[in-house]
Amino acid sequence: MPNEKEKITVSETFHKSGLRFWIPYILLLLFSLTLLFFNVFTLLRTVIVLLLTFVIFFDKGFILKKKWYIRIPLWLLLFITVSAAFLITEPALKNRPAVSTRHPLNTNTIETQYGLLAGVYNSDKSVKVFAGIPYAAPPVGDLRWKAPQEPQKWKGIHKADHFSDSAPQNHFPAAITKLLALQLGTDELTGVVSDNEKSSEDCLYLNIWTTSTETSAKLPVIVYIHGGSYKTGSGSLAIYNGENMAKRGVVFVTINYRMGIFGFLASPELTAESGYKASGNYGILDQIAALKWVKNNIRAFGGDPENVTIAGESAGSMSVNILQASPLAKGLFQRVIGESGANFGSRGIKGKAMDTLGKAEQTGADYEASFQHASISDLRKLPAADLLKASKNYTMRPIVDGYVLPDTVYHIYATGKENDVPALIGYNADESTLFTALPFPFSLLPDYSIASAASFRAEVGQTYGSAAKDFLTVFPASNNTQAKISELKSGTIQWFGWHVHTWARLQSQTAHSNVYTYYFDRVQPGSSSLQKLGAFHGSEIPYAYDNLEKTGIAYQAADYKLSEIMSGYWINFAATGNPNGKGLPQWDAFDPEKDRTLELNDNIQMTASPAKDKLHFFDQYESSIGSR
Repeated sequence: MPNEKEKITVSETFHKSGLRFWIPYILLLLFSLTLLFFNVFTLLRTVIVLLLTFVIFFDKGFILKKKWYIRIPLWLLLFITVSAAFLITEPALKNRPAVSTRHPLNTNTIETQYGLLAGVYNSDKSVKVFAGIPYAAPPVGDLRWKAPQEPQKWKGIHKADHFSDSAPQNHFPAAITKLLALQLGTDELTGVVSDNEKSSEDCLYLNIWTTSTETSAKLPVIVYIHGGSYKTGSGSLAIYNGENMAKRGVVFVTINYRMGIFGFLASPELTAESGYKASGNYGILDQIAALKWVKNNIRAFGGDPENVTIAGESAGSMSVNILQASPLAKGLFQRVIGESGANFGSRGIKGKAMDTLGKAEQTGADYEASFQHASISDLRKLPAADLLKASKNYTMRPIVDGYVLPDTVYHIYATGKENDVPALIGYNADESTLFTALPFPFSLLPDYSIASAASFRAEVGQTYGSAAKDFLTVFPASNNTQAKISELKSGTIQWFGWHVHTWARLQSQTAHSNVYTYYFDRVQPGSSSLQKLGAFHGSEIPYAYDNLEKTGIAYQAADYKLSEIMSGYWINFAATGNPNGKGLPQWDAFDPEKDRTLELNDNIQMTASPAKDKLHFFDQYESSIGSR
């Protein structure tokens, strides 16, 4: 039995060993696990971490024998080795498979005007999926910043079993998006394309889900346009998956289109060479090209080319609004669904009205000048990554170009010149929380944080000028708590509510087709961070398109009931132009005199349009600044 002195010696040795080995070892282990969590998870990376961990553990004696000035560089080298191992084993970018089934069964061959193709069946073989179908030629080389061209015909059978590249876009660092997903309890509600998903300018493809390929089926068609502020997103995101909608009797289509610098750059040089005296709006022209493809080919997928509904959320809804206003899209669709987005005026503190062609050309000229007087011909030779990086500080979106849009969207609707088709439109109760109230680490970024009362009042004064006093009457900000509420409410109403309400009011006054409006205020179950966002921007999507199971959230029975009803409304509307149907609560068409909307929550009912005093303020303000 060791005496007291021996015990002390053993204890001291243990503590010294702990300081010399266990602490850096545990730090290295935590560092490795952090890298595993915040990067794309692969089996190879896991094996490397385990091997290094075991090797270092069994070499403990070797490490402890070294002098401190050798041990420190040795530990640093081990940290560098782990980091290098992750860089070296970065998985190759890939296209997502059309279905999750490991070895899916191929469908029968379909003939399109450009060639034959075959898709794959879903897991229970009830739905045929055709992914990555080219609807236009790749807009690369000399076709960069030109209107979309027809795709080339192909020989043989095109395999439509994987989604295409998404359009070029900047990504948030994986660490940030994964930390956000960890807090929210889901990574499917942010519209972020996976870091290991391929993106390139060769992105003009569409995807189809259908239960029939009989030309006589004549199923209603929904063409869904993804959102993402015209900067991010893809038609391949799981939240837009069309399988469940197809099972319920529609042909569901998603599309990719050019975004950001590739989709909306305007310049005098581009205008001069265009042949139609305009530039920019290439992303909208892509959408029109996709609709033309659908009209000419969808019959082969069981769809009715004379019963097409265009639908979208956020920038997708803004696109739907533009397409309804554009004479170039006339006859390509018979109904529209717009969720949380339109283009009838300005956007207050964090936005602006649509630019004219002249203003957009000046922005484009400034962008070109950043390349030291390079011509458009020179810019067409540069790598897409260089152009994307240089566009970081430029905002490029759809514009009033005189071609796609011959006038402002407001004036087109006010004068009854829009495409006169039924509309189903609405917005969510807490839209702006996704932009100003996200949890850490987004809360550290100025664009994603709530202003103090003083800062908010200053921004209001700078933005609204002589109308600031009236603004602060309906959105008071005498203290920080009040300012927080007002910033969130004003963002929701001005960015979304007023635009949707104006859409409904103008179309009801100048067109013959009905408008159906909704107000979604269901707060999703899940983490406390998710619930604090309320009925946030985009939260209605999995309900409306019957995709609750795609989010990973533990929904309740009430959520599944709401989803069943909402997707039923959407499908009925796509089929007939009227969302009502057997077993569904009555949804009345919008009447400007009654000004009522359908509330979508546990209790689905017609109710007075919310925030009328706030809508009235923005009616007066938008009229005073002439942004319409």
